[in-house]
Amino acid sequence: MWNSAGLFTGWVDVPLTNVGINEAIDGGKEIAEYDIDEVHVSTLIRAQMTAMLALAQNKHGKTPVFQYPEADSNKVSDNEARMIEWAQIKGNESRAAILPVHVSWQLNERMYGDLQGLNKDATREKFGKDQVHIWRRSFDVPPPNGESLELTAKRTIPYLEDNIIPQLSAGKTLFVAAHGNSLRSIIMSIESLSKEQVLSLEVPTGVPIIYTYQSGEWSRLD
Repeated sequence: MWNSAGLFTGWVDVPLTNVGINEAIDGGKEIAEYDIDEVHVSTLIRAQMTAMLALAQNKHGKTPVFQYPEADSNKVSDNEARMIEWAQIKGNESRAAILPVHVSWQLNERMYGDLQGLNKDATREKFGKDQVHIWRRSFDVPPPNGESLELTAKRTIPYLEDNIIPQLSAGKTLFVAAHGNSLRSIIMSIESLSKEQVLSLEVPTGVPIIYTYQSGEWSRLD
C-alpha cells in the first residue's frame, strides 16, 4: 500500500493493495499444478499475504501451516514458549497433509533506514534526483542508516545456502515469497550476475520465477 502511495516502505509492515492481492491470486494460478513441499516467507505481512493467496490456488490440497521452532527457555518469554508449545500438531494424519511455512527475517525487503515512510517525490526534491537514484539502485551505497543491496545479500545468500539449497538437493519443491530487493540479491547469486548486471535486474510483482537445481547447477524455466 505504501508503494502505491509513493512512500518508501522497507521493513515497515504494511499489507498488499487490491492490485497486489489480484496479482498474487493470478500468480498462484500459474503454479497451481506444482506439488510444493515447503514454503519460505519473510516476516512482513505483504509477503505472507502473497504466499497464502497464491497457495490457495494450488491443486494439491495441502494446508499451509506456519512453523515455530522448539522453545528455548533462555531465548523466549514464557508467553512465547507457550505459543510455540500450543501450536504443535499432535495427529499424524493431519501432519501428513500440511505444507510447512518457514518465516525468516533474512528474506525481508531491503531496510531503507531514514527514508522509510518518506514520500519519494519529496525526498527527490530534498536530496536531489541523482542522490535518491544512487540510494535506490546502486549496489553498495545504502540510504542513511539503511541497507544497500550488498548488505541485503549478506543475509539473504546465507539463508539461500543454508535453508533453500539443501532442501532442493533433497529433491523438494520450494516456494519462496519475498521482496524486490531480497529476491534481486538471491537471483544475483543464482544467476552469477555481476554487481553491474544486477543494477538493471527488475523483479516483477506477483509473477512466478521458476528455477530448477540439479547437481549444483541452476536453470531458469521460461
